[in-house]
Amino acid sequence: MIPELCTAGEHLATVLEQENQTLRAMDLPGAGALLADKTRAIDAFLAAQKQAEGVASDTALHRRASAMAARLARLAAENRRLLDRAIKVQGRVLDVIARAVPPAAVAGYRPGVAAGALVRPAPIALSARA
Repeated sequence: MIPELCTAGEHLATVLEQENQTLRAMDLPGAGALLADKTRAIDAFLAAQKQAEGVASDTALHRRASAMAARLARLAAENRRLLDRAIKVQGRVLDVIARAVPPAAVAGYRPGVAAGALVRPAPIALSARA
């Protein structure tokens, strides 16, 4: 049971490394594309973990499982940090866009404009290039 847990953990670690790499590059669509793989890897790891509960193992397998657990903990912490960063950056981008867009056309009274007529704001241009 422990070898299956280690194999599932290694696969999960590989998926986390891939996702972390895409998040470091701020490739949010690429990170999103890994969600199904990540979910399957987590499910497989949890199933293997449940099967391995209470099973005695030799010292070499125990060391391998401990090393894998430490690696997963490190990767999961980095993954959380990178996901938090991506969420904050995405929020800032949306905030900039929201502030750049003028209020919607409103019906109301303005001097020189017929009552009830729509008053349209002047057009603006946005650039997504930094």
